[in-house]
Amino acid sequence: MLTFQPIKINNLSLKNRIVMPPMCMYSSDDSGLVKEFHKVHYIQRALGGVGLIIQEATSVEKRGRISENDLGIWEDNQIEGLKDLVANLKKYDTKVAIQLAHAGRKCGVRDEDIISCSAINFNDDYKTAREMTTEDIKAVIESFKLAASRALEADYDAIEIHAAHGYLIHQFLSPITNHRDDEYGGTLVNRVRFLRDILTSVHEVWPNDRPIILRVSASDYVKDGIDIYMMKDIVNQIKDLIDILHVSSGGLVLAPINLFPGYQVKFAEYLKEETGLPTIAVGLITNIEQVEEILGNNRSDLVALGRELLRNPNWVLNNAKLNDVRIQYPSQYLRAYK
Repeated sequence: MLTFQPIKINNLSLKNRIVMPPMCMYSSDDSGLVKEFHKVHYIQRALGGVGLIIQEATSVEKRGRISENDLGIWEDNQIEGLKDLVANLKKYDTKVAIQLAHAGRKCGVRDEDIISCSAINFNDDYKTAREMTTEDIKAVIESFKLAASRALEADYDAIEIHAAHGYLIHQFLSPITNHRDDEYGGTLVNRVRFLRDILTSVHEVWPNDRPIILRVSASDYVKDGIDIYMMKDIVNQIKDLIDILHVSSGGLVLAPINLFPGYQVKFAEYLKEETGLPTIAVGLITNIEQVEEILGNNRSDLVALGRELLRNPNWVLNNAKLNDVRIQYPSQYLRAYK
């Protein structure tokens, strides 16, 4: 079965095609440090056979947190806990990535300096962001670079730059939220500049043989926002700087979305065809028949199971057993396969 076949992208060798996508657990505190919960939570999925775990949104700046309880990578004293977490996950032949993130105007920490490309709030529950100066932009770009350097010290196999779900980079990309009239606003090239500058800066410290994943929202689901065709043009501007495209949608503004199993797979399929990049598909995917269809029809290279892996950490092990597929079980669990 294709689900259990290994794949190699750049120098990243995965034992199967199943990805645990980043899902915020809001289980740290103001320090941003790894807690016992994170160790238990992620190790469960590594034991369960997931090929690639992408750690939840980890903030590159304290003012870039979504909440007071986000993980952080904005200072050196956070490296030790992350490094220990990564080392333990790798014991189970799982590869580990970290999502580097900045919330921008979707920072819910009330006493922080809330920043964005333009002075527009997300909704009435959020403070109105301060429009970023050129110096602010340079500082955030540098924070992504420093975070990538810390991620390397912690020995992550890959990093994911979070440019989706209405967070800061997405805010720069969309004409709905970017009303700037300088080199970072207006034309599509200008709106992509912030992302390009971040990726270029990250490449100064991140090794070429470790992949960079980019997570994008392929549609804003509202008039005059990003749609799949605009996202194709965005990705094609920076595809020389990334290795894998992780395709999601929405999150910029409140908008009606028609949810159904696999509702975002069409976006991953289109962007795979139009950019030539390997993709990760995600979106209410729950069963192995869906995964096999996506992979078998070459609609995506990897499949992420979010909520399903929260419900069922042993999804990979269980489906291998049910389909009589021989995989490497953790030695402690071998009796469960017989």
